Amino acid sequence: MINWLIYNDFSQWFFSTPLGELTWNGGIWMVPLAICSIIGLATIIVKAITLTMASIKTKKLLSQINSFMEEKDMQAAVELCENTTGPVAAILLSGLRKVREGSERVLKAIENTGTIELAFLERGIVVLATLSNVAPMFGFLGTVTGMINAFASIEKLGEVSPQAVAGGIKEALITTAAGLAIAIPIQIAHNYFVTRIDKMILDMEESSQLIVEAVMDLEDARNKTAADA
Repeated sequence: MINWLIYNDFSQWFFSTPLGELTWNGGIWMVPLAICSIIGLATIIVKAITLTMASIKTKKLLSQINSFMEEKDMQAAVELCENTTGPVAAILLSGLRKVREGSERVLKAIENTGTIELAFLERGIVVLATLSNVAPMFGFLGTVTGMINAFASIEKLGEVSPQAVAGGIKEALITTAAGLAIAIPIQIAHNYFVTRIDKMILDMEESSQLIVEAVMDLEDARNKTAADA
């Protein structure tokens, strides 16, 4: 009973606001549009936090890994990756653990782990891409139903009256505007996250190449020592 009273009071307050009035006038298609906006906002917040934390760790990790590779200190690089969480550390660690097996095995291990960890980085990107496409469609669907309602009112009255068609046209315009207003920021966020992920991948590839080069240098040194012996 108390929950119902709270819900009733909130509903009365919400629909008395300008946003609530627009939602009410937009018709039934404002419900899926509202769901799209909530899911999109939640995904953007979670993805922003995830990528920010991963990016901070990645910059520090790659800087130290590059220093260790220049010094050919593989053991220190392994320990650093083992003590660091995140997809980048996992990718580099998989390669460092194959150092004794040759550069080809190192590169293969990095590629295999990279494929798995890339799926983690891209989690949520498909959701944003879907919402940016679906939200305008819901808006356009509301446009169609609004115009249908407008013409139904004309048919019922038997004459064209501004008051008769105003409700349907208002519904059409509100849903179209809502769909675009939801899709535009989601699409911007999607493109921004894709750009950040691509940059992280590029940084990982550069560090992976340094590891492979360091392993090849060690192999050359071993082969030279064996030849001299």
